[in-house]
Amino acid sequence: MGLFGKRADAPTQEAVLAALATVQEPELGGNLVARKMIKELTIDGGRVVVLVDLTTPACPFKDQLANDVRAALAQVPGVSEIEVDFTATVRSYNGIPDKARVPGVSHILAVASGKGGVGKSTVAVNLAVALAQEGARVGLLDADIYGPSAPLMTGARGKPGITENQKIAPLEAHGIKIISVGYFVDDSQPLVWRGPMISSMLRQFLFEVDWGQLDYLVVDLPPGTGDIQLTLAQAIPLSGSVVVTTPQDVALADAIKGVEMFRKLNVPILGIVENMSYFIAPDTGKRYDIFGHGGAQTASTKLGVPFLGEIPLGMSIREGGDTGQPAVTQSAKDAYADAFRDVARTLAGRISIETMVAA
Repeated sequence: MGLFGKRADAPTQEAVLAALATVQEPELGGNLVARKMIKELTIDGGRVVVLVDLTTPACPFKDQLANDVRAALAQVPGVSEIEVDFTATVRSYNGIPDKARVPGVSHILAVASGKGGVGKSTVAVNLAVALAQEGARVGLLDADIYGPSAPLMTGARGKPGITENQKIAPLEAHGIKIISVGYFVDDSQPLVWRGPMISSMLRQFLFEVDWGQLDYLVVDLPPGTGDIQLTLAQAIPLSGSVVVTTPQDVALADAIKGVEMFRKLNVPILGIVENMSYFIAPDTGKRYDIFGHGGAQTASTKLGVPFLGEIPLGMSIREGGDTGQPAVTQSAKDAYADAFRDVARTLAGRISIETMVAA
């Protein structure tokens, strides 16, 4: 026997893959090998490098997966160093075959509310930017015709141009592409359009804008259950809808109507978000449930739809919306950037599940 003992043999690929096959995908189920999520595997002596291909760059279980992979590989004889990296391939939602797809767009998400004043546009903008911060390719379509807010909330100003292929060029800000009727009408002028004109404009924004390659196109719908909701659901394969509400009963009653509308239109309900869930006074730190609390979670349980999370009420959220700095781009404590990001990751996970179910 040598002075330092016998050197451990390098692990084999078979042994490493067998260990990886014990790691379960926490949301979709099945192991990483069976799901073909191991994109690359490199073994160099005792060093093992694994590249895991996620279904979304905003995977809410990324840290858990990394820890599980390390724990599994640590049990393989000969492994002395482990590196876990991630990539993501967002698989398209096929939906109903007879609906036209928007070229280059993998998923179209409708952000809706049963009534106005619940912060739907704030949630839509921040979800879009949060998904982009995670590495996704994201667009925002402001379909709130009578109250377009994307130009103000994103800070993206100007007039969209025309591309070489004669399509509308969306504006860009905070890593997302943006289109809104607000770029085509004067801020001070009311938009007096009938339903057919609104439906025509929505189709133009979907099919005549040069969106390029997008993982997610977030559509900020107007409140209620009108022509735009019907046009969107009937024209294209929506990956799903997100319903935004505040905790009080009057808002929840309308949110429930929104959920039932999407069900009748055969649009998957990705979940409910409770906005303005509570308020923390900045001077005392005391919590106030201004609109009540927990109503959205109760409603989601009653309706049998996912609860995506709650967003507190904060002054920095409002200030950011007025100055074109979405909450997720701020560091202020009462911007609650992490709350928006948590909802975005949970939403991305739900989309992956719906895509798998529809496959």
